[in-house]
Amino acid sequence: MGLDIALLLISLGVILVSAGFFTNGVEWLGRKFRLTEGAVGSVLAAVGTAMPETVIPLIAILVGGGEVGEEVGIGAILGAPFMLATLALLISGGAVLAFRRKRLEPDPRVIRRDLFFFLVAYTLAVAAAFLPRLCKFLAALGLVVAYIYFVYLTIARGRTLDREEGDHEPLYLCKKLDDPPLVLVIIQVLLAFSGIVAGAKVFVNGVTALASLLGIPAFVFSLLVAPLATEMPEKFNSVIWLAQRKDTMALGNITGAMVFQSSVIPAIGILLTPWVLTKTAFLSALLTLVSGLLTYLLLLRWGFLDARLLVAYGGAFYAAFVAAVLTGVIG
Repeated sequence: MGLDIALLLISLGVILVSAGFFTNGVEWLGRKFRLTEGAVGSVLAAVGTAMPETVIPLIAILVGGGEVGEEVGIGAILGAPFMLATLALLISGGAVLAFRRKRLEPDPRVIRRDLFFFLVAYTLAVAAAFLPRLCKFLAALGLVVAYIYFVYLTIARGRTLDREEGDHEPLYLCKKLDDPPLVLVIIQVLLAFSGIVAGAKVFVNGVTALASLLGIPAFVFSLLVAPLATEMPEKFNSVIWLAQRKDTMALGNITGAMVFQSSVIPAIGILLTPWVLTKTAFLSALLTLVSGLLTYLLLLRWGFLDARLLVAYGGAFYAAFVAAVLTGVIG
């Protein structure tokens, strides 16, 4: 167990360093292609860092075999948005408070758009469990089309990152250059992404080993431990951007991942499994939707997010689900 804990700490260090290089490189990539803040946070960073955990349900469904593999895959698919809508928001709010701020002030139009697509897509994904097979196929197709349209809107609208602006840091691989070549930007992004993936892989292996030693059941692991291990380390990108007061990219990294994880990934699950949801799965989905809706309504009303509220309801929803699972109220 001591070796597992040491590996966890080392892997977290690798992830933290890689996340710093990744956010810096992705920002420069956005400037080079004159992308919007939303495109950088909600698409590039969100999808890029969501790739490692995307593999988990695919492996569980395709390689795990049988009903158990399908249940673990569905649990991982639904667990990822749940973690993002609860624990990731809690961490973001806590980070803002630690930086002696009280508000997250992203571009409300960007984050509301993300949350709107998430609420619609995730509701459709959950509702597909009640549909006949042909309608499930159409729902999966609709989820993929919705995400493509979301990417188009995100790239086309919003404030464009300008390489001439003076409020950005130089590229870490060549700090002496005011305008580094594109090839170096791409190399830094790929190296940093590789570091995040490698660190996350070691982290997941360590958490898996600890879960086995502690006797955590498979369904609890698929719903709680696996998404926690894969989602949370990569959200250090958001913490770094929050420290730099780049709230749109920080929150977009979370809400953009929520859109991706509630559309494309459930579409795969719907096509490859019978897509039958248990009571545990429905509870996690319900809490996820309530948290996303609450965040959307707060932004709609105020135009900003109170960090204390994010900590409060993000932590409350996550704790309620964990308590329900561990006490056997559901399962």
